[in-house]
Amino acid sequence: MFDFSAGMIYNEKSMKTFVLIGMPSSGKSSAGKKLAKELGIAFLDGDDLIRAFTGESLAATIARVGAEGFLKIEEEVLCGLSAKDAVVATGGSAVYSEKAMAHLKSLGKVVYLKITEEEAEKRIPDFTARGVVMRGKVSTLKELYAERVPLYEKYADATVDCTGKSLDGVVSELLSL
Repeated sequence: MFDFSAGMIYNEKSMKTFVLIGMPSSGKSSAGKKLAKELGIAFLDGDDLIRAFTGESLAATIARVGAEGFLKIEEEVLCGLSAKDAVVATGGSAVYSEKAMAHLKSLGKVVYLKITEEEAEKRIPDFTARGVVMRGKVSTLKELYAERVPLYEKYADATVDCTGKSLDGVVSELLSL
């Protein structure tokens, strides 16, 4: 397969899987869908897979089984992925599971879509309604951001700073990887 849409040539031997990680609202799903379309490969959304697995919203699952129960479900779903030549947008909490992240890293390149804490707050003012996992004593966006950013940095093979960039700009940078 050859795809000239991005001004680059991709053939079957050079195709790979991209795994997008980052804070909720960082653009993993939006950029992932557009990147997959540009490359002519599949797109998988971790949150959609969890919703299909549980039959309910993320917020409902968290309310029903708690944060740790949700993380176990997420790990099971992500470890069950067998994606080749695809873009995978994980949920923001995927990085809590070493096992899931090791599996995802075995599938392809892990890319951290980085946004500032202020940008995350602008994009989603109510994280609870969105179905964001808040573990232990973490109860604010500031605490969540402080807890997760080091994990995103730990697992990332590459980082795309999304600050001030349009969706097209983010996808263009992803294509350059």
